[in-house]
Amino acid sequence: MTATAPQPLDLRQVIAMGVGAMVGGGIFSVLGIAMLTAGHAAPLAFALGGVIALLTGNSYARLGLAFRSDGGSFTYLERAFRSKTVALLGGWLLLAGYVGTMALYAFTFGMYGAAMLGGGEGASAMHHLLQSLVLLVFLAINLYGVREAGNTELVIVTIKVLILALFAVIGVWHLEPGRLVPLFDRGVAGVVMAAALIFVAYEGFELIPNAIHEMEDPQRNLARGIFWSIAITIALYVLVAIVAVGTLTTGTVQQYQEYALAVAAKPFLGQAGFLFIGLAAVLSTASAINATLFGTARLASEMARSGALPPVFAFRRCGDGIPWVSLLVITGVTLLFVNAGTLTLISSFASSTFLLLFLAINLSALRLRHVTGGSAVLPLAGMVLSAASWVALMLYLGRENPVELGWIVGFYAAAMAMEGVFRVVRRFGERN
Repeated sequence: MTATAPQPLDLRQVIAMGVGAMVGGGIFSVLGIAMLTAGHAAPLAFALGGVIALLTGNSYARLGLAFRSDGGSFTYLERAFRSKTVALLGGWLLLAGYVGTMALYAFTFGMYGAAMLGGGEGASAMHHLLQSLVLLVFLAINLYGVREAGNTELVIVTIKVLILALFAVIGVWHLEPGRLVPLFDRGVAGVVMAAALIFVAYEGFELIPNAIHEMEDPQRNLARGIFWSIAITIALYVLVAIVAVGTLTTGTVQQYQEYALAVAAKPFLGQAGFLFIGLAAVLSTASAINATLFGTARLASEMARSGALPPVFAFRRCGDGIPWVSLLVITGVTLLFVNAGTLTLISSFASSTFLLLFLAINLSALRLRHVTGGSAVLPLAGMVLSAASWVALMLYLGRENPVELGWIVGFYAAAMAMEGVFRVVRRFGERN
């Protein structure tokens, strides 16, 4: 009996995948950072981040159609640069970015979970316990081999998007317009810096081209899926930010920065609104951790097979092919990062990493435009905006959080050093 071929992803499913990946937890934790940095103009900061995402999405769409590979970003960098070192560093950067996003998701899960359980004197310990526990639970699930069903993931995505949409629609009727002006109360520079700080909230759409072989009519649906998913996410983020700015005071945001979104629901939805937003955050981050861990472990395994990581990362369990070494190492690094870092450090590191990656992808699209087609204007604009946002982020951290800037620079230096050592060891092994 012939097995039935799996149905390809239609446009709606592709869009849902992109929206689900982006609304994976970032908005629940970085909203407070955006409001404290950009003030009343926080919605503009989310819009600016969305513009960078749209421009970069165009580059991903063109590269994805030209090089139909599951390797995604890593493949595009390999094709764009003659030096393999650039692709290797890009691969390491991608892994670091995903570790940063998982740390942000776990941090958010722990914060909202602790808040829903009542907070109090033991809130900090509960936060650390929950953020560690959720990572270990999904490590166990991935090691066991249980993959989340697509229908379950779709339900979770639908629930969290509906909750955020209801929050935005109902909240618009209860916000206080006086709190939205003056628009640039923290200056125009604050908008740029906030957009850079919270850019991690748009991470996720770059995964869509990785599913090109499972997509219905990719020539038509790849670009449309990327653009529609980013556009829907921008609209959702901007509306949520407008409601939050119009309902919360600066003092409240400073006090409840890590879960400002749930607190913003209280004025017009009461305790039930707080719990609904908390539920959306917990479901969203748990789902995102599982999906990111699953994909990142396999990315590390494939990079090891291509020589970009030590061979041990390619070890897979006999029988089911689970990359157990990658799962253990990635979870271990994430546990250390999330328990040692602050929200600003985790968010800044993840945003910085993806801004650098998207800078490289836009540069790749620019270099390969003779293959991908299209003008140089859009990838060049994406490259310039990514670079400018990254510089703004570094300047902000240098002024406001020099210690955290030092940690981020140290992370990158350590990654480059490890890649250099690995390259030397690999060449020595090839000669002998």
